[in-house]
Amino acid sequence: MLTDIGRYWLYARILIIHTVFMCYAQENGFSDVGLCSQADSCDQCMIQHPSCAWCKYPEFDKSENFARCNTVDNLRQDGCIEQMIHFPQSQQRVNKNAALNANSDLGRIVQVAPQKVTLHMRPGEPLRIPLNIRQSEDFPVDLYVVMDVTYTMKNDLDNLKILGAVIVQKMGEITKDFRLGFGAFVEKLTLPYVEIIDKRFQDPCAAEDLVCEPPFGFRNIVPLTSNTTKFSVEISKVQPSANLDDMEGGMDALMQATVCTDQIGWRKHARHLLLYATDDSFHTAGDGLLGGIVTRNDGKCHLDDIGEYTESLSMDYPSISQLSAAMKTHSVLPIFAIGPLTRRDMKKNKKKPDPVIYYQDLPQFFHEALTARLSEDSSNIVELVQEIYKNITSAVKIEDDAPADAFDIDYSADCGNGMQPGVSECSGIQISEDVAFQIEITLNQSACRGYNGHTYKFGIGPTSFLEELTVLVHPICDCPCSNTELRGSKICNGTGERVCGACICDEGWSGVRCDCDREEAEGQDQACIWKNSTDEIKECNGRGSCICGGCRCNKPGSGKQIYGTHCQCDNFSCPRYGNQVCGGTKRGSCLCNQTTGEHYCNCTDGYTGESCNCTRSLESCMSPKGVLCSGVGECVCGRCICNDTDKYGGATCQNCRGCPGECELNAPCVQCKAFQSGEFYSADPQCSQCPYPVHIVDELSKRPGSQDCIFQDVDDCSFIFSYERLKNGSYYLEVQATKICPRPPDVLWVIIGIIVGIILVGLALLFIWRVLTNIHDRREFQQFEKERASARWQTGENPIYKPSTTVFKNPTYGK
Repeated sequence: MLTDIGRYWLYARILIIHTVFMCYAQENGFSDVGLCSQADSCDQCMIQHPSCAWCKYPEFDKSENFARCNTVDNLRQDGCIEQMIHFPQSQQRVNKNAALNANSDLGRIVQVAPQKVTLHMRPGEPLRIPLNIRQSEDFPVDLYVVMDVTYTMKNDLDNLKILGAVIVQKMGEITKDFRLGFGAFVEKLTLPYVEIIDKRFQDPCAAEDLVCEPPFGFRNIVPLTSNTTKFSVEISKVQPSANLDDMEGGMDALMQATVCTDQIGWRKHARHLLLYATDDSFHTAGDGLLGGIVTRNDGKCHLDDIGEYTESLSMDYPSISQLSAAMKTHSVLPIFAIGPLTRRDMKKNKKKPDPVIYYQDLPQFFHEALTARLSEDSSNIVELVQEIYKNITSAVKIEDDAPADAFDIDYSADCGNGMQPGVSECSGIQISEDVAFQIEITLNQSACRGYNGHTYKFGIGPTSFLEELTVLVHPICDCPCSNTELRGSKICNGTGERVCGACICDEGWSGVRCDCDREEAEGQDQACIWKNSTDEIKECNGRGSCICGGCRCNKPGSGKQIYGTHCQCDNFSCPRYGNQVCGGTKRGSCLCNQTTGEHYCNCTDGYTGESCNCTRSLESCMSPKGVLCSGVGECVCGRCICNDTDKYGGATCQNCRGCPGECELNAPCVQCKAFQSGEFYSADPQCSQCPYPVHIVDELSKRPGSQDCIFQDVDDCSFIFSYERLKNGSYYLEVQATKICPRPPDVLWVIIGIIVGIILVGLALLFIWRVLTNIHDRREFQQFEKERASARWQTGENPIYKPSTTVFKNPTYGK
């Protein structure tokens, strides 16, 4: 039994929590108590809304049809006894909260506080948990290197053999507790990945007169150790190998290096870094089919006693999602260090792409990952590891693994500039610097569907190390009294059972006391007809059932609710904006006047309008100069309505058709005051029309917010000036003292140019004449040759031939 003081303290707590809940309900649009009255049982009442309480008093609704599920104030007013009001409240209890300790010399390192909390939560009521993080300056670090040891990586392997001690030394400058390990991979031992002919398998580089060892899948060569001598000795024994195709079997290696925690030597309380070094792309799930391997990768450890992967020929490569999930579970941070194409690769295939393109988008699929560029021989691996570790420790990002369908989790962070909502990451922080987060957890109603008393357990913490806040949630989805049932002839009219004070009627009966037969008389019950109905007269407005003169409203689900004495109200009949009722919950909520049945939007502080479609903010109406709608318009619903739409335009009425710009407005004053010229100077040498001073400088100072202008003066020279509009509406004007004038022509060069031009034109004309003449002669000759070839000469004497002798006959000769 409670003492009087204890009882009064309980009442006071209930009153305080109820007041908080009512304020929360009003802020989120649940001020109408009709929402609680829709619950038929105590269990339903608990998940209806955090402000709903249940009256267990058996005689509560005997004389009036009061709703047993209501706000605490209304239940009191309706006559429910205080001790019979069941109003559980969400609570949180910190189970473990060790103080932050970033110095290993003072004991065990603690980087996250608190470490464990227990929450008792009602659906819809958020609980806020502070989370503080301080990274240790000497936090243990495990770095495991997984290297592609195909022959193209030979130089990288040779360098790593001598850089082990240097890596430990450099990392020792950051943390005192550092361990280093090494594993190597090649490919699956079957076609088409590697040669399977015994001679070529034993020496896969023989065709190129190189020395290689037989290929293998993955081999854990040096488990994590702080013994740099052992590291160097073991790596010095590793020889390069070779495969057939371009892609490598690195995904198998990454999976085994992640899940084989004992064989690799991952420490539970250490930061796990997995450096993957290669110079080519990778095989992933489904590629095993090429070699006849179809069994899905099981994501388990399969290393034998000598550290070799045994299921290379039995299981396919893991998928990216499988690998990501495994790394998240084991808090492994992958670093993809990609080398450039070697000269040997480029000689074999000039079109081969840079391998980094296969990895640059890969980090987005992991909870935390990085991609970096190796030098051609991996000589920068020491600086790379050191730089990446510093980048990791300079940022803190938190995430959770809570079921998304059961919880809504929002983050806020104080990264040195106050608590900022919606922020889950802080960057640019120093080791041992405190970072504060606030986590708001809300249990969804869906978590109570099929509830059987189970609890939820999940973690919230930084992505880069194992420590986290463990959250144990006990949902308040039911009432303890729901397990007690009373039945008898005097209880609930003998036709039902009493659960949590209310009657649960047998089939065929209804009413508060189960005294109404559901076989109703013909016709409509006027008690269920709403007097203000303007549509066809229906019982309960056609959205519920009339039972014993009272309406029981339908439950449409999907967040929709129907309520009211005659089911005349709901939360979805208000005007819509952006295809959402009242523009969505951030803009407003849908309420109803139960007297008139009128639905209206109750807008939040930042919005107004019939459908909460108008923002009250004036930010979108401010012009680039900080003037509301540029002084020539009115801001309506976050948009500028210009006074003269024919003249002014733009989002903030900043565009003016036909208006001179600010360069044109200030140019006459600059001419007048700086150069004693222009229209203002001609009218008034005192430049009295110019109210702003003009500063003459040798060179413009390029002040923030200033604009440069250039204009031509009366002497054909150009002058340059800048203007800056000040907050008081005046201008700060600067003008360059020296004008930009065109140079006078050089007469000598002009004459020389004319002479040279004449000569060149003459030569050009002569050349053209010679070309044309040559073309004409060629054509004439060709015509002559054509005619000569076609001529037909007589074979007799030439008719124009005259012999050199003349013959005369003497007529008297011989007489």
